[in-house]
Order: sequence, then C-alpha cells, then structure tokens
Amino acid sequence: MVEYVNSQIPNIINFGLKVVLSLICFFIGRKLIRWVQKLVRASLNRANVDKGVEQFVDSMLKVVLYCILIFSLVANFGVDTTSIAALFASGGVAIGLALQGSLSNFAGGVLILLLKPFVVGEKDYIIESGTGNEGTVKEIQIFYTKLSTVDNRMIVIPNGALSNNSLTNVTAKEKRRLEIKVGISYESDLRKAKEVIESLLLEDESILKDEEIIVYVDELAESSVVIGSKSWVKTDDYWPTRWRLLEEIKLTMDEQGINIP
Repeated sequence: MVEYVNSQIPNIINFGLKVVLSLICFFIGRKLIRWVQKLVRASLNRANVDKGVEQFVDSMLKVVLYCILIFSLVANFGVDTTSIAALFASGGVAIGLALQGSLSNFAGGVLILLLKPFVVGEKDYIIESGTGNEGTVKEIQIFYTKLSTVDNRMIVIPNGALSNNSLTNVTAKEKRRLEIKVGISYESDLRKAKEVIESLLLEDESILKDEEIIVYVDELAESSVVIGSKSWVKTDDYWPTRWRLLEEIKLTMDEQGINIP
C-alpha cells in the first residue's frame, strides 16, 4: 500500500495542480466575462439600442461565455472534448424535449424584442390576460420578463406566456379615453344630472377640451337611470382624474338633491 501511494504521489500532485490552475482560470475567466459584458453594454448604449434588447443580449452573452469557460476547464483535466460534443449531439433531442418550456420562453423573448409590444423603462404598464398579472416593465431577460407592481412587488412572467397570450399595453398611447358611469334614481331630475356631469368635465383642467366630450343615458336599469360620460385625458393623468371626478360628481349631486340609489 505504501509503495502504491508513493507511486501515485506524482499523479496526485499533478491533479492538485490542475485543480488549483482550474480555480485560478475560473476566477480570471469570471472577471473577463464581466469585463466583456460591460464592454458590450457600453457599445449598445452608444448605439442607442432599446433597453430590453440590451438586457436580453447581456443575459444571453453571460450564459454563452460561462458555458465556454466551463467547457475549457473540463478540457484542462484531460477529458476528451470530442466525446463530450458527441454526447451532447446524441442527446440533443432529449435535451430539447426536456427544455422545451425554456426554449419556448427563449423564442418568446426574441419575439418580444422584434415585435416590441412593450419596452423596458418607467413608462409601459401592461396587463397579461392569461393570469391577470400587471405592472410596469422593468427587465427582459432570456427566459423571463420582470414587472413591478404599483405596491412595489416584483412579478416574473415567462416570455413564452407573454408572447402566446394577449396583453394590454395601457400606456402605449399618449391619450386615453375616460369613461364614467353613474346611476341616479328614477325620481331625480335627469337633465340636471347630465348638466352637472358635463359641467364638471368642462371645468376639469385634465380633460382635453379639443377632444369629444359626451354625456348620455347609458341604461334604464332596474333601480336606476345610468348616465354615462366619455372624454379624453393624457395617459399619465387617467387615474388621478377619474378618482377626482367621481368624488366631485358625488358631492355636487348631493348639493343638487340628485339621489344616487
């Protein structure tokens, strides 16, 4: 046993040196990968590339470079890389079936970047129809897109789901139509109620006066006459204007003796 151990000492030392060398190469390679990522990001910024494209390319570049680094380290241990390549090639079908969800998400990310139904930033607010998740688009990665909700939660949605399901981009346009419906009792003065709503719309500074403003009877419901109104506001002003007008309509109708059942 002693003779066997003594005979294997050169091999053990050689293996240990390879391990140390591989660790050194890994840490150096990791720093080089970060440097390449930084260089590519700077180049994309100078080219004024879309933020989503930049994040997608950065994420994909990181995966590819790390695969190359690990493949090189494996070769350093004397493993036949040709055999490894043949193994990956023969198992390609099985790997493809096992990763079909991930491949679908990857393809979905590419479609999102090409078709641009939304962009990364502080503006685009989307609603995904499949799950009802909604939020501001913060990041597009290889397989997932990250949304930030109004209550500061982070939602991660697979790119495949976003590309295969319908979605609503709430902030895609500069203007948005504001539709408000209010029910009044059958005993209340209908004409006065319409005048109250119309005057409040005309007086509100956020309502776009060069766009059409309509006040109409929307429905004769079972216990109320539903008055509808349609006007236009800037997209950023939509919710503050809606909340403000609903409160003003309620207070003004109370003052005018118009009953909301």
